[in-house]
Amino acid sequence: QVQLVESGGGLVQAGGSLRLSCAASGSIFSINAMAWYRRTPGKQRELVATITSGSSTNYADSVKGRFTISRDNTKNTVYLQMNSLKPEDTDVYYCIAQKGPLTYWGKGTLVTVSS
Repeated sequence: QVQLVESGGGLVQAGGSLRLSCAASGSIFSINAMAWYRRTPGKQRELVATITSGSSTNYADSVKGRFTISRDNTKNTVYLQMNSLKPEDTDVYYCIAQKGPLTYWGKGTLVTVSS
């Protein structure tokens, strides 16, 4: 089992920045990749950014150039730095960990961007 706890969400004005954190614990050995999704009820889930165990990254077109995913292996934590935030970035952001065939989800953190 892998436990994921997100933090760092909140209310920010358009153009502002937030940094989300995802702390992993439990059986974290051999996690292949971690990622951030966003999803609001009634909206389609979107894969925002991924980072592999080798630190390769990938981003949704909607956030390229604005968001940066990174990891600190000493703290078992993945970050999502979000800059130049837009109202359409408002969503619940979820951290996931991929370990073999299993996907673990955190409970999410709400990001609200006001115009």
